[in-house]
Amino acid sequence: MFLIQRQAPSDASSLSYLYGCGGKGKAIAVDVHQEDVDWFIKQAKIKEVEINYIIDTHIHADHISGGRELAEKTGGSYALHESSQPEFSFEALSDEQLLISGNVSTKIIHTPGHTEDSICLLVSDTRRANEPWFLISGHTIFVGSAGRPDLRGQEERMAGLLYDSIFEKILTLPDHVEIYPGAQAGSVCGAGLSAKPCSTISFERRFNTTLKDSKDDFIKDILENIPSKPTNMMNIIEQNIQ
Repeated sequence: MFLIQRQAPSDASSLSYLYGCGGKGKAIAVDVHQEDVDWFIKQAKIKEVEINYIIDTHIHADHISGGRELAEKTGGSYALHESSQPEFSFEALSDEQLLISGNVSTKIIHTPGHTEDSICLLVSDTRRANEPWFLISGHTIFVGSAGRPDLRGQEERMAGLLYDSIFEKILTLPDHVEIYPGAQAGSVCGAGLSAKPCSTISFERRFNTTLKDSKDDFIKDILENIPSKPTNMMNIIEQNIQ
């Protein structure tokens, strides 16, 4: 199994991923930026894999997605959670659905809060163990922080959903599971993100100061520390749904 983390050239705080099974020649690309399409194609060629799924963890507000373009160029399926409502067709992913890419298994976890359609990807290398190895967490949980809940309005309700997603779905995972977020320090998608690009469930459960024990305290803290909205946000969202 391989995993490549990619920092977008136009925004070093934004992270995307290519992972999969080299032995069986299958791979999944996650949160591809528009300017990264050719890079993903090149990496797939180097690894001698076919990109069979291209997944956005949600409809993004901070960058223009290259997911559909990569799908068109590679023949892979462009996928979003089934609750997404863009103006084009896509492969709809459901909660707890399994995607198989050779010896790599990816479990879809619906984690609303940053957006209604946010998902995380729980990945196992079944050649080594059936236990999950790592979580690609999108903008739901970061190293040292959590996603902002205000991009589409209804901030308090969304913050409550975010708490439920983190505490009922993510933090119940085994301690050893690694976390690979969709952004790091410098991103406007959350407050106080670490510059470290990965962590573990046990470390974040213990040291992530955003994760208040009380749901009310979590919501209060999140709403009091919302950063400025992404530049040109509405235009970016519009381009990502058209």
